[in-house]
Amino acid sequence: MDSGTPATGDFAVRLRGLRTRAGLSQEELAEAAGVSVRALSNMERGRSRGPQRRTVRALATALRLDPDGARELEHAASLGRSRPSTRRTGSTGEADGPGAGTKAGPKAGPKAGPGAGPEAEAAEGHTPHHTLALPRDLHDFTARGPVLARLLALAGEPDPARPPVALICGQPGLGKTALAVHTAHTLAARFPDGRFAVDLRGMDPRPTRPRDALARLLRALGVADSAVPTGTDDRSGLLRSVLHDRRVLLLLDNAADEDQVRPLLPGTGASLTLVTSRHTLAGLEAVHRTELGLLRREEAVELLTRIIGPERVERESQAARDLGELCGHLPLALRIAAQRLAARPGERIAKLVTRLTEEEDRLDALQAGSLQVRAAFALSYQRLDPADRTVFRRAALADGPDLSPETAALLADLPVRQAARCAERLADAGLLQPHPTADRYRFHDLLRLFAGEQLAEDDEPAQLSAAQDRADRWTLRRATAAALLFDADHDHDRGPADGGGDPDPATAPAGREQARTWLEAERAQWLAALGRTQAAGHHQRVVDAAEAMHWFSDRCGHWELWVEVFQRAVDSARALRSRRDEAVHLNYLAWAYNTCLYDHTAALATAQAAQEAAQEAEDQLQVAWALSYGAGALQRLGRVGESITRLRTAAELLAGQTSPQSRLAELTTLNTLGRQLRESGHADQALTVHRRSEAICRAGVPGQRPEVVGLYLASSSQHIGNDLAALHHWTDAEAPLRHAVAAFEAAHMPSWSEPARLDLGIVLRRLGRHAEARETLTAAHDGLRGMNNPRQSEAAAELRALDGLTGDCRTPPVPSDHGTAGGDADRRTTARHARRGAGTHHLRP
Repeated sequence: MDSGTPATGDFAVRLRGLRTRAGLSQEELAEAAGVSVRALSNMERGRSRGPQRRTVRALATALRLDPDGARELEHAASLGRSRPSTRRTGSTGEADGPGAGTKAGPKAGPKAGPGAGPEAEAAEGHTPHHTLALPRDLHDFTARGPVLARLLALAGEPDPARPPVALICGQPGLGKTALAVHTAHTLAARFPDGRFAVDLRGMDPRPTRPRDALARLLRALGVADSAVPTGTDDRSGLLRSVLHDRRVLLLLDNAADEDQVRPLLPGTGASLTLVTSRHTLAGLEAVHRTELGLLRREEAVELLTRIIGPERVERESQAARDLGELCGHLPLALRIAAQRLAARPGERIAKLVTRLTEEEDRLDALQAGSLQVRAAFALSYQRLDPADRTVFRRAALADGPDLSPETAALLADLPVRQAARCAERLADAGLLQPHPTADRYRFHDLLRLFAGEQLAEDDEPAQLSAAQDRADRWTLRRATAAALLFDADHDHDRGPADGGGDPDPATAPAGREQARTWLEAERAQWLAALGRTQAAGHHQRVVDAAEAMHWFSDRCGHWELWVEVFQRAVDSARALRSRRDEAVHLNYLAWAYNTCLYDHTAALATAQAAQEAAQEAEDQLQVAWALSYGAGALQRLGRVGESITRLRTAAELLAGQTSPQSRLAELTTLNTLGRQLRESGHADQALTVHRRSEAICRAGVPGQRPEVVGLYLASSSQHIGNDLAALHHWTDAEAPLRHAVAAFEAAHMPSWSEPARLDLGIVLRRLGRHAEARETLTAAHDGLRGMNNPRQSEAAAELRALDGLTGDCRTPPVPSDHGTAGGDADRRTTARHARRGAGTHHLRP
C-alpha cells in the first residue's frame, strides 16, 4: 500500500493527535514506547507501512490509552498493513517478531539480487511471524521483586558497545524460567524488533548444539535459509551483525554450559539477553549474575493464595504455612501442591499437609498432572558423571544440616580431593548448596529426599552399611582425638584406650582452636556416630569418646547434646559392667542436667545414683563429686540447707586426699560452697571460703598444668568479685571480675565469660561509669542470649535500669566501699549479687 492512502493517513493523523493531546514530544513518546524517533516520525507522516501489533501496543501503553482507544489505534494500523505474502516464513506462530517501522525494521525496495550478501537478505527476509515466540507469562507469578527490579534496570540503560547479558541460575525448581519469561513479557514494549526464546535443552542427554540454535535464531530474525552459513562461527558472526542495529530481547533458556551460550550472545547493539541455567556457568564472562534463592515464608503463602484463592488460605492459615515449610519454600513444589489443591476445591489444605509430613511419600505427593518435583530433580541427576552421582547419593547418609568434603569422601569411598571436586560440581549444578564461608555443603530438604531414593535404587544394602561404618569410625576417632586436646592430663601423643589416635594426622586439627572449630562444625555427625557405635555394641569406644569430651564440654556448656553424650556413656559403662566408669559418667550426666537442661530434679537423682555407684566402686573422689553435683541440684530446688551440708561433707572428704584430681575437685567444691553461703546472706563467710580457693590456686597444684589451675583461679576470682559486690565493696570487686572475664575469654569459654561479664557490668553501673557499663552489659546480654542462658533476662533488666525504664530507673549514688545498703534499690542489687556467681560452672577432673 502506498504511503499516501487514506487508511495509512488515518493512522498517522490519529497517532499525531493522540501524542499532541498527551503533551508528549516525538522524542518522549519514542523513548517511552521503545522505538526510534525516525520511525515515529515516519508513522506520523504516513511514510511507513502499518506498524505491527507489538509496536502499536507499545505506543498505546506509552500514550496510556484505555482498551477502547488502544483497539481503535490498532484497527487504524491494520488498514495500512500489506497482506501476508505467499513466501515461506518458516512459522505460523503468533506475531512476536520484529516490528515494522522501527529503527531496525525492514527497508522498502526491491529484493536483493544475486550479488547481495547475507545481511541484505536478512533485511529483506525477516517477517513478524516466527517459531521462537516467548512462552506465555504466568498470571500468578509471585515474589522476586528485587531481582525483577534489577533486571528491569539492566534493560533501562543499555550500552550499545556492551549489550547486557543476565544469567539466572540456581537449583532445580526455583522458577528460573518463570522469572525470565515474566521479565521478558514485562520488557516487551522496550524491544520492538522482537522477543525470541530458545530452549537450549541443557538437561537433555544431547543438549541443543549452538550451531542449531543459531540457525533457528537467524531464521526467526528473517535470514533466508539460503543465506544461513554452514559453520558455527560464521552463523555466530552473522547473528552479531544482524543484531547490531536492532533492539531485540533474547531468552536462552535451560543452558547446559558456557560453550553452548557464548556463540549466541550479541556483540554490540541495544539487545538484552536473558540466560537461565541450573549450572552457575562460572566461566561465562561479562554477565550480570542472579542466583535465585528459596521463597520467604510469606512469599510461599502468597503464591499459594494466588493459585487457590484467599478464602481457602485464610480458613487454614497455619496449614498454609506448614505446607510452605514441607515444600521447602521451593517454588516448583509449592506450585505443584497448590495446583493439586486447585484441582480439588473441596480438599482441605491440612489433608495435603498430613500426607506430606510422611517423608517417604512426600515426593510422590508433589505431582500435579505432568508436573513432578521428582522429574525435575531426575533431569539433573541423570546428567551427572558416575563419581558425582555417588557423592550426591551418599551425601544423604550424612547427619546434620550440612557436610564437609571429608565426610563426603568417607561415604563415597573416594579420595578427599576428588570428593571435594565432585561437591563443587554438584553445587554448580544446583544439587548442593555451598556454605558462604566454610568448606561445607547442604541439601535442600526435597533434594535430600530424592538423593535418599537414589540410594535405594543404585546402592546395595551392604555397600551403604560399609559406607556408614567407615564414616562413623573415622569421625568418632577424630572427635575423640580433638576433644582430648582440651584435657590437660592427657598425653596428646597417645590415642584413646583402643589404641586409635587421629585417623589422619596430616589433616588433624592443630591446636585447640582448630579442634573446637571442627567439633562444633561436625557435632551432628560425631553425635550420630556415637549413637550408631553404641548400637553396634562397641561400648568401650563410646566410653572413651565421652571421657574425652567432658573437658571440652566445659567450653560449650550451653549445648543440650551433652545429656545424650553422657547418658550413652552411662549405658555403655553398664554394658561393660564397670561401676567406676558408670559413676564417672553419671556425675557428668548430673552436671549436664543442671547446666544444659536446667532439669535439677533429674540432676539430683542422677547425682544420687553416681554416689551409690562410686561407693560400690570404693572411689572416694567420685563420691565427693556426686555430693557436689547433688548439692548444686538441691540449691536450685530451694533446699539450701541440705545443699550446704553436702558441700561441707564433700570438702572434708577431699581435704584428706592427695591426688591432683582431688585438689581440683576441692577447688570446685569450695567455690560452690562459698557461692551458696553468699546466696544465703553470709557473704563474709563466702569470701573466706573463696579466698581459701584462691590460695590453693596461687600455690599451684602438683601434676596440673598452669593453664588448668588458671581457670580455677578465674572461677575463684569471679566468686570473690561477687562476694565483694554483695558486701558493697564495689571498687574492690572490679579487678577480680575483670580477671575472670579475661581468663575465660582467652580460653574461649563463652558460657563462663558472659556471666562474668554481666557481673562486671553490674559493678560498673554501681560505680557510676554508665557508658562503660552499658557497653559491657550489652555485650553480656547478646552473648547470653546467643546461648539461651537464663541470665539473659537479668542482663536485659540491668540495661533497662541503666536506661531508667524500671523502678531502679535512677542509678543510686555510689555507696562507700565499706558502707551499708542505702535503701530498697541497694537491697535489691545486693540480693541479686548474692545470687550471682560461677556456681553453674564447674571444672571437672
